[in-house]
Amino acid sequence: MFSKWRDRLRRTLGLRLAFWYAAVFTASTSTLTIVTYVLLAASLDQRDHDIVTVTLREYQGEYDASGLDALAGAVDRAQRDGRHERLFVRAVTGDTTLFSSSPSEWGRFDIGSLSIEREGDGIVWETAPAEENGSQLEIASVRLRDGTRLQVGKSTESRDELLRRFRSLLGMIAFAVVLLGLGGGIAVTRWTLRPAHRLAAAVRSIIETGRTEVRVHSEASGDPLDELGSLVNTMLDRITSLVEGMRDALDNVAHDLRTPLARLRARAEAALTMRDPIRRDEVLADCIAEADRISGTLDTLMDIAEARTGTLALHLAPVQIGPLVDEIVDLYADTAGAKGVSLTAAIPRDLVLSGDLARLREVMANVVDNAIKYTETGGEVAISAARQGNEIAITVRDTGVGIDADDLPRIWDRLYRGDRSRSSRGLGLGLSVVKAFVEAHGGRVSAESAPQRGTLVSLHLPLGQLSSPTAASKRSHANPSAL
Repeated sequence: MFSKWRDRLRRTLGLRLAFWYAAVFTASTSTLTIVTYVLLAASLDQRDHDIVTVTLREYQGEYDASGLDALAGAVDRAQRDGRHERLFVRAVTGDTTLFSSSPSEWGRFDIGSLSIEREGDGIVWETAPAEENGSQLEIASVRLRDGTRLQVGKSTESRDELLRRFRSLLGMIAFAVVLLGLGGGIAVTRWTLRPAHRLAAAVRSIIETGRTEVRVHSEASGDPLDELGSLVNTMLDRITSLVEGMRDALDNVAHDLRTPLARLRARAEAALTMRDPIRRDEVLADCIAEADRISGTLDTLMDIAEARTGTLALHLAPVQIGPLVDEIVDLYADTAGAKGVSLTAAIPRDLVLSGDLARLREVMANVVDNAIKYTETGGEVAISAARQGNEIAITVRDTGVGIDADDLPRIWDRLYRGDRSRSSRGLGLGLSVVKAFVEAHGGRVSAESAPQRGTLVSLHLPLGQLSSPTAASKRSHANPSAL
């Protein structure tokens, strides 16, 4: 049984906190009580000593001034008037007791053990023990001018009784302190862990119901648990946003893949009925090409996901920006020419950075392809680059249709397509790929645009060497123009 409770105490935070609160509270209160007892005992002891000392000096003055009779008279008056507490008084010389006065019940004290002759003229303290209850008679003595020794003493019985009652009271107080400590520990623990309980309840509700709109109640108190609740709420907000974005993305994927899949199925069914082998082979080749485009789209989605989670493999090597841009210009020269769009580039020859050539080629291809796609006949697409501090800024400017202000913040989102692009082929992955690959290199992207005033896309890539994962990506990449 004890081991079970011990194990539960170790596992349960609330029980541990309550236990430690009770332990600290009890220890603190006990220490304070012990200190109070010690100070009380010392104060009572000092009080008795002061009474005895003052009385001794008073009686010494009476004796020195008027002799033994004056001493006896002073003792008698003090006892009648109640001016002094009950005291033991004795005057002795040699073996002879000249005067003695004490309460009758004090006969139990072993007065005979007291020394009559002591060296020195100062006050000398000694004790006479009681035969029964352990009390003592504390006596102070002083030598008078004629050699007589005067003794004044006081019993510790009343003091001992007071301290005994105080100790009994302390026992009851200790029991109450333990109960108060445990109760206070439980109350404080419940109050302290209340935010944690609310957090656990909210998370449990989310797990059981799957509803991410549940939020944890938190107060701006600066408490770490309240801060944790706020962070959980922020996380839930982001999860909700991601879930909604994923739902929209899946809707877009379902909408945009439905057509190529239907076209693929139709061509495959048509191929089954064709008698002309040459025509059948052409249709099957189209089916393979369509399947490759779909596979490439899925690979691209995987690349974006890996880039955003930091797991995308990059093959880093020195990349010359000038030859890279020249390659892209050559690749899209025919496309731009066929549409009547001017495609130009002005790149310094000394721009070199550390990057993945294949990924950067795909980045540039998607940006240029997107610019040409939305630039009308007679328009212009211009590529430029320059070094800015520890990075290279590559810009692609077009004079195309531009982007609405509502759409501009979302053009980098995966599978997002504006109203102007819904009728065009592709899934809207191009700029998502650009953003994912640039950020995988440690860079950033931005865009400026206005309807009918063109668009400026800026890519900022760092010069420094980046660490590369050991594993290399084995997937092939789709034609960026199809994205």
